[in-house]
Amino acid sequence: MTIQSNHCLIANRRAVLAEIEAQRQSAAAQQPVQLIAVSKTFPDEDIRILAADGQRDFGENYIQEFAAKSEALADLPIVWHIIGQIQSNKSRVVAERAQWVHTIDRPKIAQRLNEQRPDNLPPLQVCIEINIGGEDNKHGIAPDEAELLALAQAIEALPKLTLRGLMCVAKAGSNQTELNQQFLRMSELLRSLQAAGLKVDVLSMGMSADMDTAIACGATHVRVGSAIFGSRATANNKETK
Repeated sequence: MTIQSNHCLIANRRAVLAEIEAQRQSAAAQQPVQLIAVSKTFPDEDIRILAADGQRDFGENYIQEFAAKSEALADLPIVWHIIGQIQSNKSRVVAERAQWVHTIDRPKIAQRLNEQRPDNLPPLQVCIEINIGGEDNKHGIAPDEAELLALAQAIEALPKLTLRGLMCVAKAGSNQTELNQQFLRMSELLRSLQAAGLKVDVLSMGMSADMDTAIACGATHVRVGSAIFGSRATANNKETK
């Protein structure tokens, strides 16, 4: 990697942070908005460069790739966010090394993570994934308040997990009106859990192309990849789902 590309990574991250703050102020948002740098398919060196510039939160989709990166970068104070699906046979490395999981959509995986979380670590911070666009090829539960409350209560009963809130990926090809509708529905769903007495405060929604809309609708965490790292080519080390 060249010096120029190092500078580009840092400049890109700082530009995204500036845009987040500008949008947050425009929306009169009371809460800060956390940037998660989505580093899937990008090399360890890129993460080190951004970590040296102060980035702490990184998102990974593929568990095999996450396992290798978390080992190679164990000397850094990184907060790892798992933002992809977790197969049951690969849950242990997540339970042992991640700090956040954004993609809980069934009790089984929550139970496995709870059982495999080491006693010496703090509870794993988790979000329930909502299939907000109702897409057949997307994971997550339906945006139904009764189904959501049942899963949330099941997670609340697990001592080594802490339910923090909700996550979604907007429907592919959504126009501005549709994005607003989806993200505002996420805010409604979070409020429904709060009304039921659950102490949840996180809305993980918004990526490079739609983070402004997500922030305006109440996002607390945005997951940004291409705006920081550049376009993502298919990597040889991608894990087959």
